[in-house]
Amino acid sequence: MPQSPPRILVFIPAYRCAPQIVRVIDQFDERVQRAVDTVMVVDNRSPDNTLQAAVERAATRLTHCNFIAWTNDDNYGLGGSHKAALRYAIEHGFDYLVVLHGDDQADIRDLLPELERGAHLDADCLLGARFMPGSRLLGYSALRTFGNRVYNLLFSLGAGRRIYDLGSGLNLYRLAPLREFYYKGFPDDLTFNYVMLLGSYHAGQRVRFFPISWREDDQVSNVRLFRQAFKVLGLLGAYCLRRGRFLAGDMRAKAHAAYSGSIVARRDVVRQDE
Repeated sequence: MPQSPPRILVFIPAYRCAPQIVRVIDQFDERVQRAVDTVMVVDNRSPDNTLQAAVERAATRLTHCNFIAWTNDDNYGLGGSHKAALRYAIEHGFDYLVVLHGDDQADIRDLLPELERGAHLDADCLLGARFMPGSRLLGYSALRTFGNRVYNLLFSLGAGRRIYDLGSGLNLYRLAPLREFYYKGFPDDLTFNYVMLLGSYHAGQRVRFFPISWREDDQVSNVRLFRQAFKVLGLLGAYCLRRGRFLAGDMRAKAHAAYSGSIVARRDVVRQDE
């Protein structure tokens, strides 16, 4: 009896990105849709019509995969949205979670060759990298490129592994190692990805990078660069000094008991064998 293909949930965190989320949904051509099971947009209490824009575009674009529109019960931050999506994916029997940011900087189609050649099958984390051979950067400043490369080097030294990107907008995680909610105390803000990467290495998970394309044009950044830079350095220093004790601590500004939310729209597609 042939083995069923792994179930892949594509999680799109979205906040105040109504113009961009439509373009993100448009990335899902038929080939991409047939490679995944479900697309789930998680809106983090956006003050604009981000989620409605996603629902309307998905209604006509996503005809070969399932779609879920979810809104968080509170503003949990980017890291908190990750936790909500990870728990949903695990509880509903998915095998892999793909993270694709809703601001249309990364492109889901860069992941497709990796899926088709089975790169995800022998990795626990398959992480898109903007700063490795084969990557393409459009509209990204030389200063920010230099800063990212310096931080990649510092984290590589701290982790004892070659790191090509601390957190791009396109990542894939195998869910089996994440069933224990060890990352609940990781930051709920934009630094979640950095600590998650350190936690993956510390846990002995298999981490792989692959090159992606990345562009900046009309995206709105919520990052205060210098404050963020010092905060990230502090996280790295704490990890180097305390390792496992650091990862086991609670790094959240607010300790949420749960990362709950509700489904506001969904559509299930019955696939036909070809």
